[in-house]
Amino acid sequence: MDTEANVVRHYSRGDLQERLLEALQAEGRDPDHLHQEDLAGADEFHIGGIKATEDLASSAGIHSGSRVLDVGSGIGGPARHFAHRFGATVHGVDLTPEFVQVARSLTELTGLGGQVTFSQGSALALPFGDDEFDVATMLHVGMNIDDKAALFAEVFRVLKPGGVFAVYDVMRMSDDEPTFPLPWSTVPADSFVGTPLEYSEGMEAAGFAVDSERNRRDFGIAFMERGQARTAEKGPSPLGPLLVLGPDGPPRMANLLAAFRAGVLAPVEIFARKP
Repeated sequence: MDTEANVVRHYSRGDLQERLLEALQAEGRDPDHLHQEDLAGADEFHIGGIKATEDLASSAGIHSGSRVLDVGSGIGGPARHFAHRFGATVHGVDLTPEFVQVARSLTELTGLGGQVTFSQGSALALPFGDDEFDVATMLHVGMNIDDKAALFAEVFRVLKPGGVFAVYDVMRMSDDEPTFPLPWSTVPADSFVGTPLEYSEGMEAAGFAVDSERNRRDFGIAFMERGQARTAEKGPSPLGPLLVLGPDGPPRMANLLAAFRAGVLAPVEIFARKP
């Protein structure tokens, strides 16, 4: 089975939309009358949640005139937030068909279908012409992509000159190995975590000029520790990340937090620009 097929298998649940709508009802929301804020905690599936999305969007300069591509868009949380909060027009691409189906459904339920659309496809063969987007974002996606040279070349191709590529991925900070399973991979063979230097050199090889880099390890640790404290006090939220991770989610998250604390992994932002 090839890498992309493994990724689809890893993330597919088969009943994700049903479980999500049940969780919304359990939290007192009306699935037939949803607002984007009702989905907070479920559809921002990356370290730092909405705060991390806001920070990335602000630093990337996303605004009401922006045409944004979200690479590896999952069930659509960041894409909808870019539209709802910043007024952008957004297209998300994801490899997992179930994620795309759920993303489209939630976008219609939240009334954002006029601003946000989704396609199923590979980040290594983006279904767009050249120079179409002002900003491309990628939040916690690169850990599943081995061929980052092809990824960066494709993003470079579809961005307009002057366009920004904003990345927020978990990256390797030491030669030590993290403990598996992790949220994106059950075994080391399916994990493709790169170093910040590998990212920046790969982006430059694709033609980008790298503008800035920020290690968000402390931010990530604090976010995860707050989540642990809430769970210990109130029990797991039905709209938390375990909705996507499934029943083996707690050890995956515990291993990730341990890797952050040990300095083995960290969430890192990198911003690059197409000249």
